[in-house]
Amino acid sequence: MAQSLELLLIQFLMPDNDARRQAEEQIKRLAKDPQVVPALVHHLRTAKTPNVRQLAAVLLRKKITGHWAKLPHQVKQLVKQSLIESITMEHSAPVRRASANVVSIIAKYAVPAGEWPDLLSFLFQCSQSPQEDHREVALILFSSLTETIGSTFRPHFAELQALLLKCLQDETSNRVRVAALKAVGSFLEFTNDGAEVVKFREFIPSILNVSRQCLAAGEEDVAIIAFEIFDELIESPAPLLGDSVKSIVQFSLEVSSSQNLESNTRHQAIQIISWLAKYKANSLKKQKLVTPILQVMCPLLAESSNVDEDDDLAPDRAAAEVIDTMALNLSKHVFPLVFEFASLSSQNANPKFREAAVTALGVVSEGCAELMKDKLEPVLQIVLGAMRDPEQMVRGAASFALGQFAEHLQPEIISHYASVLPCILNALEDVSDEVKEKSYYALAAFCEDMGVEILPFLDPLMGKLLAALQNSSRNLQETCMSAIGSVAAAAEQAFFPYAERVLELMKVFMVLTNDEDLRARARATELVGIVAMSVGRTRIDPILPAFVEAAISGFGLEFSELREYTHGFFSNVAEIMDDGFVKYLPHVVPLGFSSCNLDDGSAVDIDESDDENINGFGEVSSDDEAHDEPRVRNISIRTGVLDEKAAATQALGLFAQHTKHSYAPYLEESLKILVRHSGYFHEDVRLQAIIALKHILTAAHAIFQCQNDGSMKAKEVLDTVMNIYIKTMTEDDDKEVVAHACMSIADIIKDYGYMALEPYMSQLVDATLTLLREESACQQLENGSDIDDDDDAEHDEILMDAVSDLLPAFAKSMGSLFAPIFAKLFEPLMKFARASCPPQDRTMVVACLAEVAQDMGAPIASYIDRLMPLVLKELASSSATNRRNAAFCAGELAKNGGESTLKYYTDILRGLYPLFGDSEPDDAVRDNAAGAVARMIMVHPQSIPLNQVLPVFLRVLPLKEDHEESMAVYNCVSMLVLSSYPQILSLVPELVNIFAQVLVSPEETSEVKAQVGRAFSHLISLYGQEMQPLLSNLPPAHANALAAFVPSS
Repeated sequence: MAQSLELLLIQFLMPDNDARRQAEEQIKRLAKDPQVVPALVHHLRTAKTPNVRQLAAVLLRKKITGHWAKLPHQVKQLVKQSLIESITMEHSAPVRRASANVVSIIAKYAVPAGEWPDLLSFLFQCSQSPQEDHREVALILFSSLTETIGSTFRPHFAELQALLLKCLQDETSNRVRVAALKAVGSFLEFTNDGAEVVKFREFIPSILNVSRQCLAAGEEDVAIIAFEIFDELIESPAPLLGDSVKSIVQFSLEVSSSQNLESNTRHQAIQIISWLAKYKANSLKKQKLVTPILQVMCPLLAESSNVDEDDDLAPDRAAAEVIDTMALNLSKHVFPLVFEFASLSSQNANPKFREAAVTALGVVSEGCAELMKDKLEPVLQIVLGAMRDPEQMVRGAASFALGQFAEHLQPEIISHYASVLPCILNALEDVSDEVKEKSYYALAAFCEDMGVEILPFLDPLMGKLLAALQNSSRNLQETCMSAIGSVAAAAEQAFFPYAERVLELMKVFMVLTNDEDLRARARATELVGIVAMSVGRTRIDPILPAFVEAAISGFGLEFSELREYTHGFFSNVAEIMDDGFVKYLPHVVPLGFSSCNLDDGSAVDIDESDDENINGFGEVSSDDEAHDEPRVRNISIRTGVLDEKAAATQALGLFAQHTKHSYAPYLEESLKILVRHSGYFHEDVRLQAIIALKHILTAAHAIFQCQNDGSMKAKEVLDTVMNIYIKTMTEDDDKEVVAHACMSIADIIKDYGYMALEPYMSQLVDATLTLLREESACQQLENGSDIDDDDDAEHDEILMDAVSDLLPAFAKSMGSLFAPIFAKLFEPLMKFARASCPPQDRTMVVACLAEVAQDMGAPIASYIDRLMPLVLKELASSSATNRRNAAFCAGELAKNGGESTLKYYTDILRGLYPLFGDSEPDDAVRDNAAGAVARMIMVHPQSIPLNQVLPVFLRVLPLKEDHEESMAVYNCVSMLVLSSYPQILSLVPELVNIFAQVLVSPEETSEVKAQVGRAFSHLISLYGQEMQPLLSNLPPAHANALAAFVPSS
């Protein structure tokens, strides 16, 4: 075989394609015989030309796996010996490397079986050889062997690390230093032991030196191995030392800002900064690196991208990602610098810098939302100015920034509608389609949270949007439909005059079937649902069947986004139609099931590239490829399917909620799907499952209440739902999912009462404690993050608000029996009321305590001395929400705290007094202050200086905004009148005026009005005709309302 094989190898390397093909066929046939192995080894050592020797090694690597186990011991020894000789004696570098690759493959099987005990000692010996070639090939082997037999290196790890460090610092050979760099990368990728990773920190200076030398030599592909190593170090649980972070950042910034380097190299450097901002944010702060990073990243936003360049690698895009990540993790350190950059760059003569100014503000608006809200005026001045810029790129970036503001700076941004909306209206007429598209996005985001403020703009807006809808490209039509949806949602009933025209136009879109038109069809389907929500059931019902039919037909078009939006449309229709949706259930529920049961379809790209695929060597395929383990390079999830599943999951919940007992045929299958989706890998689907489970529970109760064994079946569903919620509270790693589980539990407690929840109370209390102590899975810092407990480790406000809502729900269902549980939860809750906590935390605690006091009652007395200093301090807060909650809490503590609150009465009145004055800008705060005083008077009237308090108290009545305080306030006034307190009877003119306004108010309940009427009747019985002048001075409507309560003589 050896002789014929040599001729075939030579023939395979000929330029003649026919000759090559014949040789390949012959080699394939010979390669099935195990004797091909010694034959190839022979040619590897004896062939005259390096090309033939290299080809022999490449073929050996491809065939050795299938034959190794069948080879006799002597042949195995020959193969190993020949490979060692090739590695140490071969003059050609490509042949040495090809031989090393064969060693790596054989070692995978031979070393674990004990067939190559001296390989490791050979490699150590080789790596310390005076010959550069030997040292290099030993390191190459260490790299490749780590992937196959890394675990056998474990006992020698310390020795290996010392060797690698020495080779990184090799004074004579750049090739050895580069090989050592690659080996370090392989070892770090292999190990996940924190103690082993820590030892690599001392390598950082040497790694940086080698990378700088490679960059200087133009070897960028080698230099970026350093970034792969840093990536591993940053993501590992081992902390990076401060100096290490500093040197990594400095190097990354040098590379990021070098325009002569390849995009990919710069992108890798910028990505490292992004990872540091995510995982080591506190180190960046402590090392004072935030400023130098932003001084490089902000100007990168102004760098022109190469037109042919991959957008994802463009430095400006990567820099925006870094700035965004830093804003989310280090907001108060980032915003002042970004604002300064934007202020200066907005005046720059270079339009790229003006574009960068508004891009930067848009990018940080999510992370720096609270800080931006305080500087909204100057920020908007920059962005609205940019909307009028002569350069299209600047106007486009400004429209994008406005859209971001509308999304993240609510509700404050809405108060600027008078200056923002006209700018957006102008931009809708822009000559550039790109600016128009971004303006529609901004308009959609801005209008989403508007209400009556939109009405003056409705006509001009709809005029432009309807015209654009008929005369624009498909892309623009899609964003235009999105904007119309937001306008319709904001305008509600006022949208009716435009609804018919919009719906007519949507009919055209909802029958499109070409692939390129399906996204527009999806948007149109969504828009019909939103318009239907605006105009209501009566108006939409007659025309709905045609739209439902069109929506259902879209499911046959195999476009995930269309199915996703169609589920959203069905959800909206179910909400409007309520029980009228029952007739559609048989048609739409199976579609929901179908989407929920779709295969997730992970798309995996596998890299099977072979370094030796040069000169066609790789064309000879391996017969034993099943034994190869190709490295998975990239795993991406088809997000379309994921979004579709989330929308379908939400739809099933809403169908159940609105059709209740009629949902019976679908209950069992829906519950199975939701249970499965509550543990889904992606949080968007889990979130919708958690919300939908509550609706399924509502439907189950309606379905089972009429059945004989219904209570047992309802209990089974409750059991399933509660167990999932309790597990989610502590084990789910997404804060929004956990928050919704808490909200749902609070709702269930309110709906079904304590007796239904009693079996779960012990677990519920433990889970609540875990969340209050911030020990649940979703509250653990990202792996390896070194963010400390100070201001940059802020927990999620939505999550803690939801957790704090559980305590009042418990109290409401248990009353005073909640006291022993509250005793367990009290200290963990109070941790959030410390002076160092943000204002929103403190007010969350105060609001929670107020509601607990309201429903738990007398047991709150033992906490008064701990709570009152906090409440009094919060009454003077700069935040209206904090003052409002503190006033409510003061009243509830006074009402339920018994004698222990009396000593604080003077302090409470002193704290409340400013809230009654003209300096208090918020009506709701004033209403709650009135509620607090009313509660204090009701429980201890003798402890209140009524002659001083009542004139101030009555002056703020009637209540203006918070009518939940009405019962407390008007009961108090009525009690004082009916008990004929002299201090109130001296204020009859004021009382008559207040009573009249309460009686004509559409906001007040009949119960409140009856109470006020009784008090007025009492005044008539006391003063009779003396009241006539007061009544005659009132407006007729007011006088008539009071007249209804005048006793008939």
